[in-house]
Amino acid sequence: MSVLLLRLAGPLQAWGSSARFVRRTTENAPTKSGVLGLLAAAEGRAREDDLSDLAALRFGVRIDQPGTRVRDFQTAHHFDTDKSMPLSERFYLADAVFVAGVEGDPDDVRRLYAAVREPVYLPYLGRRSCPPAAPVDLGVRDDADLATALEQAPWQASPWYRERHPERADLTVLLDSLPGETPEQTFRDTPISFDPRHRRYGLRGVTSATVSRPEVAPTRPLFDHDPTSVLGPA
Repeated sequence: MSVLLLRLAGPLQAWGSSARFVRRTTENAPTKSGVLGLLAAAEGRAREDDLSDLAALRFGVRIDQPGTRVRDFQTAHHFDTDKSMPLSERFYLADAVFVAGVEGDPDDVRRLYAAVREPVYLPYLGRRSCPPAAPVDLGVRDDADLATALEQAPWQASPWYRERHPERADLTVLLDSLPGETPEQTFRDTPISFDPRHRRYGLRGVTSATVSRPEVAPTRPLFDHDPTSVLGPA
């Protein structure tokens, strides 16, 4: 098995596993449906395409920089009638940084890695209004399982966050529960279909662990990153 690691960082992120009417919430960490949606978009899959191969990947995430929850109110008008739509309430995570990983067959993981490096559709962090602040790929690990890869990956927090938190501290890791393992939490965020006519999600068991904060990653450029630069010609 191989592991693809992703750095998910941006001014805003939104990882909703549930939505009720005009209230759009976000979880405190990336959801499996959100990250697999990013990978599916990178491969150029249509929303009606089969997702069973992606859903079978084991998913995990490490919280390197928790971020701050913010709330936004949005208004809109109906395109045809210019009639005002109901006021919507949307929540985001500001200034958060995560390391996410998917584990699976080496050929599948290498294919996804190639797609992330040259995506068909623009990657975004849960919502289209949330582009990444830097390239998301952190490479493929062929020498470690998912838990070990997430434990050993260099700390990806922003430079300003590192300065404010110089002390050593543990990081939280959230992993898909293994067969026979009793989950600590359950989320309905395993995608079955992204078809907008009938979106469907399955339940996912999650277990948590704490790992010692690893060494700091080399600083990556943030302000000259153009997310569209990785896209091919139209």
